[in-house]
Amino acid sequence: MKWIWEGIQQAFQLIVYGNPEVFQITLLSLKISGLATFLSLLVGLPLGTLMAFGKFPTRKFWVSLINTGMALPPVVVGLTVSIFLWRSGPLGDLRWMYTPTAIIIAQFIISVPVVTGLTTSTLQQLDPRLSYQLMGLGASRIQSVILLWREARLPLLAALMAGFGSVISEVGASMMVGGNLKGETRVLTTAIVLENSKGNFGFAIALSLILLGLAYMVNLFLTIAQQRTTSSD
Repeated sequence: MKWIWEGIQQAFQLIVYGNPEVFQITLLSLKISGLATFLSLLVGLPLGTLMAFGKFPTRKFWVSLINTGMALPPVVVGLTVSIFLWRSGPLGDLRWMYTPTAIIIAQFIISVPVVTGLTTSTLQQLDPRLSYQLMGLGASRIQSVILLWREARLPLLAALMAGFGSVISEVGASMMVGGNLKGETRVLTTAIVLENSKGNFGFAIALSLILLGLAYMVNLFLTIAQQRTTSSD
């Protein structure tokens, strides 16, 4: 109990007095996970739409593959990305290993199946007659898709929150491809692992509280946007 109380006190002091190292780690975590989530949205939204409305022979295979990817172990992602980015790997010449770019790639791979799978499930629950009505009213294919996204915007926001949550709390892949380098690739989750291994439980608890607070604030913002959308309908 003493360590927990000390961790809460230390977290309060770190936030109030603006510890530079903690601020840098928190900002890097937000940048990496935010960018990875944004990229997964750019890919997952249209891909999920294709899976929901597309008609091609291998559709069920790809949908099942995406659903499997929603439970993809982060360490497997970390291993795969490491193999490709290692010096002797196919992309070794890019020198992305142990850089923020490597973490973004790993988190993108983790997040995109979540966004894609939830988008597919959400759009499949819409009334199938709606798309035909839109086409009948003269809407183009792109206009119809945008209107369908608007109709399903509330659960799509939930998909965005799920995608962000899957990467902001991820540690295995980030540690493997980022290396937990101070000032370069150390994010909140990897910093917590480091402080725990050093026996610095107070500081680890402080970072954990900051991580929880950060995840809560981002999801609170998205939830408020979601509820405002509901009220305007």
